[in-house]
Amino acid sequence: MRLTHNRAVLLMVAVTLMWSIAGVVTRHLEQARSFEVTFWRSFFTVLSLLVILPLFLGRGVFSRMRSGGSALWISGVCWSGMFTFFMLAITLTSVANVLITMALGPLFTALAARLFIGHRIALRTWVAIVVAGGGIAYMYGSQITQGGSLLGTLVALCVPISGAANWTVTQHSHAQGHDVDLIPAVLIGAVLSSLVTLPMALPFQASAHDLVLLAGLGLVQLAIPCALAVLCTRVLKAPEVALLGLLEVIFGILLAWVGAGEVPGPNVLLGGTLVIGALAVNELIGWRNRA
Repeated sequence: MRLTHNRAVLLMVAVTLMWSIAGVVTRHLEQARSFEVTFWRSFFTVLSLLVILPLFLGRGVFSRMRSGGSALWISGVCWSGMFTFFMLAITLTSVANVLITMALGPLFTALAARLFIGHRIALRTWVAIVVAGGGIAYMYGSQITQGGSLLGTLVALCVPISGAANWTVTQHSHAQGHDVDLIPAVLIGAVLSSLVTLPMALPFQASAHDLVLLAGLGLVQLAIPCALAVLCTRVLKAPEVALLGLLEVIFGILLAWVGAGEVPGPNVLLGGTLVIGALAVNELIGWRNRA
């Protein structure tokens, strides 16, 4: 049954809620750290997608992947970067830092589209880029002066960069008449992330408790919501998806605050307000203009 607009909105809200649990769940791990956390989440995502993909796209999905073209595999590499950098960043800095930095994705995407595809950037988007950039610069500067984990935030910055590259590749492919099927690309990304992080994850130290939590992340936080998000994008317009996606930041910070006692600092709150506010205003104006 085809999704109605209202159902797609509600489903996208549920998707952002599922995405947002990564931080709080990671804070309850006992022994798994860094690359091992990344490996197990990606590995369990692969197992989950091997079951989910045939249900969503039919049994022929794996044979179709072989003829997906270079864009499918490049998209998979971008997904791999997003998966890997995100989990590494979560283990290096606060959840709030990571999520707010990730929220720069739409602005990085606009810049990438301008540089590599020639898309025009509206004045409102340039203003949003400057304001959001100021918010991130304030967060970074505060971490340097206060001895915070700048490395974790820099790693988190690679997530929206990978996302912008992914969007640019898929849009360029679409313009040439070749659509990239994003759900199989997610599977490719999870496989690559598992392979890349495996050597650095050894020797394994995760407890049974950790493996249960990481399996839950692979299924509930990544595989299911990524598949559902692709379905939502077939109904919702890009500004709607971008606006609803910002809920992940809010949900994630609140969950880490309530569920793990991770209180965001004042520099994060102020810088984050600038970033989220700039993004929200930019997308709302764009939505209104299109309407």
